[in-house]
Amino acid sequence: MLFTIARAISWGRVAAIATVIGNAAGMFLVSVLVALGIGPILQRSEILYNGIQWAGGAYLIYLGYAAIAASKVDAADMQKTVGGKPSFFTSVRNGFWVGVLNPKSVVFFAAILPQFIDQEKNNVTAQLLLLGAIFALIALISDGSYGLLAGTIRQWLAGDVKRLIFMRLTGGVVMIALGIFTILSALFAS
Repeated sequence: MLFTIARAISWGRVAAIATVIGNAAGMFLVSVLVALGIGPILQRSEILYNGIQWAGGAYLIYLGYAAIAASKVDAADMQKTVGGKPSFFTSVRNGFWVGVLNPKSVVFFAAILPQFIDQEKNNVTAQLLLLGAIFALIALISDGSYGLLAGTIRQWLAGDVKRLIFMRLTGGVVMIALGIFTILSALFAS
């Protein structure tokens, strides 16, 4: 989301929407890879299932802390406009690679989504694929909305570093809360 907002602030709504389309496609590809590789394994190993949740929760807490710690630097970077406006397809490609290479995507799909599957059924992989597709669709809609909004109010938003810092701090707190929830759900599910 922050990548999309940064692009919307820098280059406007079209670049933000193109970035979101690419990002959703990249995240869906990650969900497919996780579902095909980890779905059957999670079905057979409760220890691995809980271990992934613990590791994923801890990583989300770390990422939240890092976002909070770097909020001032990131906000200053978001105010800068570098180079010319990218094409629609360049923005899609950039968004795709951010979605594929973002370790938070792997953590989310491997640690969070398995909480919502029924391990007793034989179709864990299909359940993970469906949840990944739903997540990508929701990300497309929600991140697209943020991108449109940020592109619309880009002058106001980028005009004050304090507003950008607040957005970054809020994102960090949300990641920490999600990490704590993930660890607690693994702890109490055992």
